[in-house]
Amino acid sequence: MIAYTLIFIIFAAILVPLALQAIRAKNLVHSGVYLMVFLFVLASLFIFLGASIVGSIELLVYVGAVITLLIFTLMLTGGKEIE
Repeated sequence: MIAYTLIFIIFAAILVPLALQAIRAKNLVHSGVYLMVFLFVLASLFIFLGASIVGSIELLVYVGAVITLLIFTLMLTGGKEIE
């Protein structure tokens, strides 16, 4: 029980800074990459907590499709820094 709580706290400690970096990043491509890593860690947390269907769907839909499309769109359109 303590090991599960400790692992949950570690995942949460990783997720919060990633979410803040995704919001604060000046470069849009960097923001998309931070969001992708955040969603990957969140899916890992879901799988660890026993919700493997939710974690798998999140990996396939959000990380696999939506974020990849966002990154390629930003790279092709020349995503500029936010001033």
